[in-house]
Amino acid sequence: MATPTCERCPSPLPVTARADARYCSGRCRTAACRARRTVPAELTRRPRWVRHTARKVPLTAGGSVASSTDPATWSRHADAARSTAGFGLGFVLDGDGIVCLDLDHALDADGEVLPWAQRIVDAAGGTWVEISVSGRGLHVWGRGSLPHGRRITVGPGSVELYGDGRFIAVTGRTFGGTPCRLGDVQHIIDALL
Repeated sequence: MATPTCERCPSPLPVTARADARYCSGRCRTAACRARRTVPAELTRRPRWVRHTARKVPLTAGGSVASSTDPATWSRHADAARSTAGFGLGFVLDGDGIVCLDLDHALDADGEVLPWAQRIVDAAGGTWVEISVSGRGLHVWGRGSLPHGRRITVGPGSVELYGDGRFIAVTGRTFGGTPCRLGDVQHIIDALL
């Protein structure tokens, strides 16, 4: 039987490691976690970042109430990321072709993708997908044309489609091996509408 090795570096796992251990040390575990928490440059380059409360009310980087339709209340990613206001980061969609498909309750209690959501993730192919704040949903980020937001029932689940006038809470927790870039998701939008 082969000696198990760290998922981050080629070091063997310690003999005393738990049976489900994946990393040789806390340093490798932390580095792997940070590597998974990435946001595509297509989003971080745009000054459309806000903070948000636990109830998903948008806030400025300074902690005041922000608006998903007032650019004066948005900031650069670096400024919003440095801020400690509120609960986390959010990205504002302003109709420029960046869209988010919000798959509610797409993951079961074990973190496995439910079949209805898996079909959408598979169709998304080369675009970034992140795990939502709840830990049970997925955000499929991409490029497309969406004149107004919609909520669509897909089998036992639902998908909210947003492209303008909304902010989306961003976790940076990349789902699976999805790439850190935005791909074309128009074919998914067309199929859902």
